[in-house]
Amino acid sequence: MISPDTITRIFDAARIEEVVGDFVQLKKRGVNLLGLCPFHNEKTPSFNVNPVRNIYKCFGCGKGGNAVNFIMEHEHFTYPEALKYLAQKYQIEIEETAPDPREVELRDERESLYVLNTFAQKSFSENLFESEEGKSIGLSYFRERGFSDETIRKFELGYSFNSWSAFAEHALKSGYKSEYLIQTGLCYPKAPKEGEVVNNEKLIDRFRGRVMFPVHNLSGRIIAFGGRVLKKDEKTAKYVNSPESDIYHKSKSLYGIYFARKAIVQKDNCYLVEGYTDVISMHQSGIENVVASSGTSLTVDQIRLIGRYTKNVTVLYDGDAAGIKASLRGIDLILEEGLNVKVVLFPDGDDPDSYSRRHGSAQVAEFIRDNAKDFVVFKTSLLLSEVSNDPVRKAGLIRDVVETIAKIPDPIIRSVYIKQCATLMEMEEQVLISEMNKTRRQVLKKEMPGGDVDELLPDILIQHSQREEVLTAEIQERNVIRLLLNFGSHDIHFDAEVDDPNTEGGKMHQLHAMKVCNYIVTEIAHDDILFENKTFNTILKIYADALEKGETITPQQFLISPDPSISEIAVELLSPRYFLSENWQVMHNIIVPEEEGILMDAVEKSVFHLKNRKVLKMLEDNQKKIKEAHEKGEDFMPLMEMHQKLEQVKMEISRALGIDILR
Repeated sequence: MISPDTITRIFDAARIEEVVGDFVQLKKRGVNLLGLCPFHNEKTPSFNVNPVRNIYKCFGCGKGGNAVNFIMEHEHFTYPEALKYLAQKYQIEIEETAPDPREVELRDERESLYVLNTFAQKSFSENLFESEEGKSIGLSYFRERGFSDETIRKFELGYSFNSWSAFAEHALKSGYKSEYLIQTGLCYPKAPKEGEVVNNEKLIDRFRGRVMFPVHNLSGRIIAFGGRVLKKDEKTAKYVNSPESDIYHKSKSLYGIYFARKAIVQKDNCYLVEGYTDVISMHQSGIENVVASSGTSLTVDQIRLIGRYTKNVTVLYDGDAAGIKASLRGIDLILEEGLNVKVVLFPDGDDPDSYSRRHGSAQVAEFIRDNAKDFVVFKTSLLLSEVSNDPVRKAGLIRDVVETIAKIPDPIIRSVYIKQCATLMEMEEQVLISEMNKTRRQVLKKEMPGGDVDELLPDILIQHSQREEVLTAEIQERNVIRLLLNFGSHDIHFDAEVDDPNTEGGKMHQLHAMKVCNYIVTEIAHDDILFENKTFNTILKIYADALEKGETITPQQFLISPDPSISEIAVELLSPRYFLSENWQVMHNIIVPEEEGILMDAVEKSVFHLKNRKVLKMLEDNQKKIKEAHEKGEDFMPLMEMHQKLEQVKMEISRALGIDILR
């Protein structure tokens, strides 16, 4: 286990904006930072990062926490794994009580797959640089492609021996289990002969005789491999990739994203290419904001992964017209997700790999800048060149282009493209608008079969109005705990009447200061109020115990609590969803007081509202008891007396709150 002192140092060092910033593009908004949530699909940012509190909160899906929680949720790490990740990021030496960390890691199956992939990468890299076969075949190939040793080591490239089971035997001798070799896809069982039973100990290397390209996840861990064969053999696939596993999902992964994510944020643009070598060559030429779909059709999950870092995508094509047409559907998906797409076409015979090898980064960047075209205009021009004067084919082109424009969520951008395409196709703009509206209506009908949203709303409202009210104090309890966490150490002042020492029998008014936490704990304890929410009760008890011992409690103690129910509530209550605009005062001369400025009133009323809710609940329960006693013929006079007392308390609370009706 990681020592408590180390855990404290990790929490103290980890800055939430830096940790989240490695995975999400954040923009300043008031005192907070805002971005697109990495845990659910959204097009309007609702993911808030609070550097002061050192927490994050998404008001879309509800997820929130501290830096450790974020890494656990995002990378699917265990608590110790997340701590180790942050310790490595902030160069903190980990003190552990466990004798063998590797044994602890291997207990977890997912971690075992990561560990095995790391072992495989080191083995393949060792083969490449230290074996005669690796140097003569693999290393010579990479150097022919123009890759420097520094680049080869950066991307952790390697070579797998041209042997049926060299790696399998090496891994098994090193203590790795055959089941994990199969799960990662590094090996597969030898096909049994007729009548034989499958034997997992007889393994075949999947990547034999290939140069190796490790695939990294966002945190830099190896999740899969791609292997390229160097011998020309029509029966052998040029590229072989790892199969799906618990740690690798092809449709959600992009090659090079780990190395590119910071550059993508800095440049506010992502270059999308096809293959491994395209990414590596461009990195070596100094252009790092580039990723590859690795030859597969682009998926929605891959697009959303890019969308976390930028809204701008530039697709880099070679001169292969057939390849371009095949990928047009993928670019339609990018537009549908609300990203801006441009296209760059390299000269005939060139692709991003070859062009960047022959030119410097400045020339490559200049070429991309000068030749980038908006995708819709590019697609229109590309298809127009094929239809000539054939009216039937031109009509098909118009529908194709209009379907693409219809996928764009932003109506203003749709309008701009309609104007451009109308000019290019020599069509009336209104014709294209009419066709686009028809397309969008068809899409909406599929999404909402049997009617539209407006027709469904009344039924929902009727159902809601028919629900029985459940009398709970959840909202009032939450507000009390929110004030306790946010302002517990703040002072509130009471105007108390005390004896005047200068006048016999006289009275005077004097201000008394009290901490918010003291006031709330005292008031709750005085009336023996027990919270319905167990987590709220726990937080209140922690405050009460601390006050009894004379200790100080800070919100940070709850934010880093190992109890997830406490830390989740703390994050939620310490994350304000809305911020007051400065325009109220600057433009409208309206001064809206902040809660801290009216703290005494806010705290006092929150406690009274809680007490009121508890009294109403007691009245309700007491009425049920009176009814039951009456039906059974039992004496219910004591219950009636209790009812009168509760009604009196209710009226006193009513006067304190300055309201007439309390329900």
